[in-house]
Amino acid sequence: MKVLHQSQFFISYQCDKQRCFFIEFPHKSIKLGFCQLLAFRQQVKEIDLESHFNGQNIHGMEMLMLCNRQHFFLFNTLECIDLKEFITGTFAMLELNSLLATSV
Repeated sequence: MKVLHQSQFFISYQCDKQRCFFIEFPHKSIKLGFCQLLAFRQQVKEIDLESHFNGQNIHGMEMLMLCNRQHFFLFNTLECIDLKEFITGTFAMLELNSLLATSV
């Protein structure tokens, strides 16, 4: 398994043998197919960080369900900020790896 990206709270791995991805959260690790990773990215993109600071989200928490409700996550504001950076970095590394694989 290759590490794709690491942030303060999360680590993503790519497994070429199993053709899947793993994301390590602070309390557990989950396996994702590419479509599930895309769905996760979409959920993360939809997190409105502004609502954490303007009083609309007074608890500062976000709930995400992954992989057809197999996994449930609750993130605080700091983790949400890190998660957005993490997902962007993970997909950037996927794109770079794809460019390297096609140029070799």
